[in-house]
Amino acid sequence: MKFLNFLKPKPAQPTIESYGQLNSHVEPEQMQSLMEWLFASLMAAGYEGKSHIIWYDSDACGGRLRHRPDPSLEQKVKKVVRSGEPIFLYRCGGRVSLPPTGYYWRMMDEHPSMRIYQLEVKDGE
Repeated sequence: MKFLNFLKPKPAQPTIESYGQLNSHVEPEQMQSLMEWLFASLMAAGYEGKSHIIWYDSDACGGRLRHRPDPSLEQKVKKVVRSGEPIFLYRCGGRVSLPPTGYYWRMMDEHPSMRIYQLEVKDGE
């Protein structure tokens, strides 16, 4: 019978892959609240696929220049961009990471923190 349950269609709902949360220094309650808001926003928009959120702390870049992104984070963004799935960034530090060429980070002013951004394609590209 468990096999038949596997064949049942699952309810359509968005999923959110999260990256960098362990190094973000964001309180778990704050993180939970933001994830709930983002999930509700995706549901309200009718989005039923996979999306991604990056917890980016520009102030914790170690010896790297503060404006340069973490190389592993940069590679993750480039890989996810090719999938065409929505990418969000939560700015934990003072700056956002550099976006891939042809993209920009749009602040989602719908969220009261003014720290969440969505990666979007530049006009004309």
